[in-house]
Amino acid sequence: MSSNVGRRTFLKTTAAAVLAATESGSNLQAVNAQTIAKASSAAPTRLTVNGNDLTVDLDSRTTLLDALREHLQLTGTKKGCDQGQCGACTVLVEGRRINSCLTLAVMHDGQAITTIEGLGTPDKLHPLQRAFVAHDGFQCGYCTPGQIMSAAGVLDEVSRGVPSHVTRDLTAAVRLNDTELRERMSGNICRCAAYPNIVAAIRDVAGYRA
Repeated sequence: MSSNVGRRTFLKTTAAAVLAATESGSNLQAVNAQTIAKASSAAPTRLTVNGNDLTVDLDSRTTLLDALREHLQLTGTKKGCDQGQCGACTVLVEGRRINSCLTLAVMHDGQAITTIEGLGTPDKLHPLQRAFVAHDGFQCGYCTPGQIMSAAGVLDEVSRGVPSHVTRDLTAAVRLNDTELRERMSGNICRCAAYPNIVAAIRDVAGYRA
């Protein structure tokens, strides 16, 4: 008899403990959800995109790529790998090229950002855009905005004398050639393999011979 009572008591106590733990876990999850929601609430972020001063309410975890595409509808900047490996999302920030999928929008509050939409217009193409058309530097076109933005960054780097991994003489002015160009553009992948035409287009704008 005492054994049966002990068993019942044990089962009741265990059930009560499980119920208490479940309620405690639910409360903890609720608190965590509130904390996350509070931390991720949208906040005004100032972005200067293609010469336009904009204020956008963004979650602090929003990448610059998603801010451009989803919040500003500037869909020329493409989302490829979303890991910084393909270069399709390349934009210029303060004149320097970056992968916009690897940086948060809030990190560029007030900085000048240029996307493919701001590089040229259908009525007034940038020289690189004209060259890509003339040399058929694209096939499916998905990587093309990133290729062109990266090329613009490359030309600026060379003009400022920024060396690459294949620059032989670090004491002399940087001279762009096909080896330098391919190294500098290696972060931009073209799955259609239009590389010879891309190089020819950039070479045309840079004004050097193969």
